[in-house]
Amino acid sequence: MTVAATAALLPTSAAFAAGKPDSRTADSATVEAFGRIADAILKDRTSVLLDTRSTADRKATRLDGKVRLSSGLSRAEDTGLSSLKTRKEWLAALGEAYTAAETRTSVDKATVKGNRATVRVTETTELTYKKIRGDEPSTTGFTAHHELSFSLGRGGNWELTGIRPQDDGPGAINEPRTAVAATGSIDLNGSPASTRYPGSRNSKPKNLTPANGGLDYKAMAAYAEKYWRNYNPAYRSFNVAGGDCTNFISQSLKAGGWKDVPGSDTSDYRKWWYNKSSQSDSWVGANEWAWHTLSTKRATNLSNVYQMDVGDILQMDFDGDGSKDHSMITTYRSRMGVPYVTYHSTNTYRKSVASIIASYPGAVYYAYRT
Repeated sequence: MTVAATAALLPTSAAFAAGKPDSRTADSATVEAFGRIADAILKDRTSVLLDTRSTADRKATRLDGKVRLSSGLSRAEDTGLSSLKTRKEWLAALGEAYTAAETRTSVDKATVKGNRATVRVTETTELTYKKIRGDEPSTTGFTAHHELSFSLGRGGNWELTGIRPQDDGPGAINEPRTAVAATGSIDLNGSPASTRYPGSRNSKPKNLTPANGGLDYKAMAAYAEKYWRNYNPAYRSFNVAGGDCTNFISQSLKAGGWKDVPGSDTSDYRKWWYNKSSQSDSWVGANEWAWHTLSTKRATNLSNVYQMDVGDILQMDFDGDGSKDHSMITTYRSRMGVPYVTYHSTNTYRKSVASIIASYPGAVYYAYRT
C-alpha cells in the first residue's frame, strides 16, 4: 500500500466544537490508518475470488489502532463477500479463475468535518488468470476509485461506516454488486446479443487490411491497451461529464482507421467527429454511437457476445430500460472463443466477457462487428 496523502491534507485540529471531551488532532498516522483499512477491505474482496482451497482470515477485521470497521459495515461486507463467492462460482462455471492478485491502494484526499471524515482512495489491482483453456492472457487489471466515510466514536477511535464506488461503467470484478434483472418491454435500436457460450465462430476476414481498404484491428487493440490507464493527452476526458467509455472506444476506432464523418450539428448522430473545441454526440454517447454505427453501416450487430473478435465493440444496458450505459472494445480473443475487453470508466485491461456476464447476468448486451 502507498499513502499519497499527508497531514497537510487534514486540518491540524479536527474541527470539533470547543469543549467536547473527545476533541483530538488528526495527524498523518490517522491518514495512514485510513489507507490501511481501505487497503485491507479491497484485498479481502479480491482474495475471495482467488482459486485457493482455503480462505485467509479477513484482514479488515484484524487491524489494530486508530481505525476499525463499524458493526454495520462489517455485516454489509459479510454479505458482499458472500456475493463474491457466488460470483467466483459463476466464473468457474464459465471456465474462468484467478490464481493470484496484487492490490495497491493510495489515499488521494482526506477531509475532516466535526466528527466525520471523508476519504477518497484509488485502488490498482492486477489478477493472474488461471490457465484453464490454455490460451487466456496472462493478467487482467483495473484502477477503481472509492469514497470512504468515517465517524469518530466516543472511545476516540475512527469507525469506517461506508465505502462507495466512484466510477461509471461496470464495477470492478471485486466490487460486490447485486445484479438487476431486465424487466418490461424494451424497444431498442439494435439487436441484443446472446450470452450463451460458446457462440458460433464468426471471425473477421483476414484479408481486410488498411492496404486494401480495410481496418487495422491490431492498431485498435494496441491503442486501447496503451491508454487504458494513462489517458492520451491529445483527447479530452469525459469522466466528470457522464463517463469516458465511448470517447475511449472512438479514439481506438480512429487509431485503427475509422475516418471522421464531419458536421456542424453535434446532435446529428449520422456524423462522427472530434476536434480541439468540440465533438459529435456520437463520439462520446453510448446510444448515439450505436445509432451512428448502425445507421451508417459502419458496424453490424452480432448475435452472440462470444462471436466478438479484436476491434469489436460490446455495449451494456445495465437495467434493461432500453438505454445503453457502457461501451468496451475487444482487445484479445482466446483460441477457445472468449473475448477480452478493455475500457475506461473503472479503467480496465483485458477483462473477460465471461466475468462481466457473471457479475451482471440480468443486463442486456449488444455486440458489434466493426
